[in-house]
Amino acid sequence: MNAHSNPQSIMSKSTHGRCRLCDKSLSTSFMDLGMSPLCESFLTADQIDAAESFYPLHALVCDNCFLVQLKEYVKPEHIFTEYAYFSSYSTSWVEHARRYCEMIKARLSLGGSSRVYEIASNDGYLLQHFLPLGVPVTGIEPAANVAEVARQKNVPTLVEFFGLGLAQRLASEGKGADLIIGNNVLAQVPDLNDFVAGMAHLLAPQGAITLEFPHLEKLINENQFDTIYHEHFSYFSLVTIDRLAKRHNLRIFDVEQIPTHGGSLRVYLCRADAGHPVSPKVPALLAHERAIGFEDIASYGRFAAGVHHTKRQLLSFLIDCKEKGARLCGYGAPGKGNTLLNYCGIGTDFLDFTVDRNPYKHGRFTPGMHIPIYPVEAIDEIRPDYLLILPWNLKNEIVAQMRHVGGWGCKFVVPIPRVEIIDPREVAA
Repeated sequence: MNAHSNPQSIMSKSTHGRCRLCDKSLSTSFMDLGMSPLCESFLTADQIDAAESFYPLHALVCDNCFLVQLKEYVKPEHIFTEYAYFSSYSTSWVEHARRYCEMIKARLSLGGSSRVYEIASNDGYLLQHFLPLGVPVTGIEPAANVAEVARQKNVPTLVEFFGLGLAQRLASEGKGADLIIGNNVLAQVPDLNDFVAGMAHLLAPQGAITLEFPHLEKLINENQFDTIYHEHFSYFSLVTIDRLAKRHNLRIFDVEQIPTHGGSLRVYLCRADAGHPVSPKVPALLAHERAIGFEDIASYGRFAAGVHHTKRQLLSFLIDCKEKGARLCGYGAPGKGNTLLNYCGIGTDFLDFTVDRNPYKHGRFTPGMHIPIYPVEAIDEIRPDYLLILPWNLKNEIVAQMRHVGGWGCKFVVPIPRVEIIDPREVAA
């Protein structure tokens, strides 16, 4: 199935505009990015001359529980059964995962009799690091194509969507979890309550859950509008996570602010009656979020104006470059990049092509704007004047990998939170 399938076969019936956490009717706009295709639906050459499905990309905020969210226009089975994102192509993300595994093994005293699950385990980028540590693991990954890559790394992986039904089956087999990991998956879950109920059911009495997700405060403060796309159903603050946890008899016992994906939270959850002491960082961050207005519906209206300014600034820069005869290419083809390209209307009139380290995307085209995707080596052949970094959260890694482009005078353009030009010749090695 692809983006050109019959829309009626993939449309969800859950577009009625009710909050997926508390079921209250939604009426307050957070950000309207217009119509956009699914951001991971990369097209083959024979598809770009056919009809393409676009859906509203309009984020709303619940005035009862303050969850920022999109309506569910497309079933998860359509988005995630075959997926174009492979976590292992980011070396910094794999290293982040390795450090986490070593930390959490020590913190929770995990060993050979422990049971660790990762939900949305992708290609085994994280669980592979537990194998040499002697900790048994199971991945749960709905995308068969990436799950197969994990299995080739000797990471046992179930090709299923996670929810209460699967959790009940695993628990009935005596496979309760000492640790459940969910990195950048919670946003991709349309039925939040079924998902969290499943984690609560699977969790051992003294077990722990760790969730990582982009922090709503960073999204707002740094104009990270491109992290809004159909595959991300929800956008979280700690106050909404706290409400979600309590709804399922869980509690937050620790929280860390981490730099991944433009600024994320790592939240630690346990059963309400478990023995994990509460870190003072939890009430401190909850108080901070309340102080900046995360429980005041009026405060959410300020985001759109900054996004409009960022769009105008980026387009003004690109237009000026093209008028001067400069040649521009993209670096990366991430989901967030496709939100940026489609919202700003950046097509091949601005970018000749983009490149990506993921061979799955080579020879394909970006959804909506139809920018061709080539291997990274194409940069050295074409020698553009500017490289627009679409996965801006990895800008340091990319500048380090590609610093040689400064040899012919090429500069990097970072679009978020505002246009930034980086000359690799001026960056310390």
